[in-house]
Amino acid sequence: MSSESRERRSHEPGSRRSGEWSSAGVSADSRDAAGAGGGAGAGGATGAGGAGRHELAAAAGAADPPGGPQAAPGTGAEAAEHAAEIEALRKELAAAEESARAQRELYLRAAAEIDNVRKRAQRDIEQAHRYAVESFAGELLAVRDSLELAVHSAAGGASPDVATLLSGQEATLKLLDRAFGRFSIRQIDPVGQRFDPNQHEAVLMQEAADAAPNSVLQVVQPGYELNGRLLRPARVIVARAAET
Repeated sequence: MSSESRERRSHEPGSRRSGEWSSAGVSADSRDAAGAGGGAGAGGATGAGGAGRHELAAAAGAADPPGGPQAAPGTGAEAAEHAAEIEALRKELAAAEESARAQRELYLRAAAEIDNVRKRAQRDIEQAHRYAVESFAGELLAVRDSLELAVHSAAGGASPDVATLLSGQEATLKLLDRAFGRFSIRQIDPVGQRFDPNQHEAVLMQEAADAAPNSVLQVVQPGYELNGRLLRPARVIVARAAET
């Protein structure tokens, strides 16, 4: 074998190995570059993810108060306000109940007083009806005593003269008139007055030339009134116009 052949054979494996090394170097360089790029990409992605997480944490920190997260903001203040309102309502209810009790006591006292007044008034009315003529009866006792004395005198056998009887009768009549006057009992004697059907009772109509028609000519029986209220109408004779 010639020296050229040996040199060529000796150079062929080396050349193949050199190419392999070159390819390996390129591959290594590519891997290094890819690693570098991948590292850079991974680093970028990691950096971007870290930045996102930091932003979320910052937002969460801004939402939560420094003392930590709470269940519902303002819940404690609302509960205190609600409790204050309940306490105020309880006080108002207690005051209203006390006022109602006081008003009930006043009502019961007023009702009892009204009932007492009603009973007293009813008792007074009953006594007034029962003893209305008590004073008048006391005044009439003197009239009866006078009449009884006159009767006893006549029954005693003595013969009283007319003057004595007249004097006794006049005294009795004066006692009776005094009793009537004290109790506002007035006699109705309408002689010469115009006939009034509200106070007079006509028993007869008589022609009279010297009297006005429908005027009272004569009183047959006098009438009486008590405080303006008619007790008995006067019985009278009424004049009428003469027939022509």
